[in-house]
This record gives sequence, C-alpha cells and structure tokens, in this order.
Amino acid sequence: MNVNDVLIETFDRIPEHVRSAVEGLTPEQLGWSPAPGTNSIGWLVWHLTRVQDHHVAELLGRDQVWAEGEWAARFGLGADPSNTGYGHSPGQVEQVRPDGPEVLVEYYDAVHARTRDFLRGLKSDDLDRVVDKRWDPPVTLGVRLVSIADDDIQHAGQAAYVRGLLT
Repeated sequence: MNVNDVLIETFDRIPEHVRSAVEGLTPEQLGWSPAPGTNSIGWLVWHLTRVQDHHVAELLGRDQVWAEGEWAARFGLGADPSNTGYGHSPGQVEQVRPDGPEVLVEYYDAVHARTRDFLRGLKSDDLDRVVDKRWDPPVTLGVRLVSIADDDIQHAGQAAYVRGLLT
C-alpha cells in the first residue's frame, strides 16, 4: 500500500461518520447541546469540516470551499474564511446554525472531494515538505495531514456521542 492509499483510506472513513451523526436530525436537534457551554452536533460537524477546508486550501494555495458559494449563509454565519471554530465562546458556538443535515453533508462532501484529489497526487517525498515554520519542530505535510484526520475523527466521534445523548 502506498502513501496515497493509506491517506485516502483514512480520509474516506470520515464521510460515513459525518452522515451517521447528522442524518435525520432537525435544525433544532443539530443545535442542541447536552449542557450550557458545550458543543452541538451541528457545530462539531461544521468545525471538523471548516478545519479540513481551511488547512487543505492553505496546502493547495487556493481559496477555501467555504468561500465558493453560499455555505456561510446556510449556517447562519458570515463568510469569514478565518472562522473555523477554534477558540469559539459558547455564544459563538450557538451562532452556528446549519439549516439542516443536508448542508453539513454537502459541505463536508465538497471539502472531502478536494482533499481526496489532493491526496491522489501525493508522493512519499512530499510528506517531508515543511508547511508551517511557526512550530518547533516545523510542521511537515505528513504531520499536517495526520493532524487534520485526527481532528476530524475526534470531532465526528464527539458528534456521534452527542447524538446518542439526544436520541
């Protein structure tokens, strides 16, 4: 198995987690959280998608999927490309209001398709390329991709847990 296959296999597992966390829920259920100040299913799935979109767009040197179309409006938000959910206050979490499960799945699918295309073209040597010098040690492409997958999988699991509490 080559590096492309491993990374694609990893990222290809996330869409099913996203779907199972949100399908069949109402906008109100997507906005429900188990306690004040905690994250809702809608916020968790939006956030994991925003992180992947933000980071992969940066790796590609392209605009984010978020900036291409009416995504922000369908979440009740402005189109600020820096808004990924990091550091959100409870009030900001509550402002993320997807208009239904479809928008979460559609946005994730669009981001995932771009990520998959990017992964298809990678070679093993590409993974050693430094993509962020702000850290010590500097972050390589391989480390960044593992970080994105890890973040997405963790948040998808959290969304599934919150759904279990809800239903």
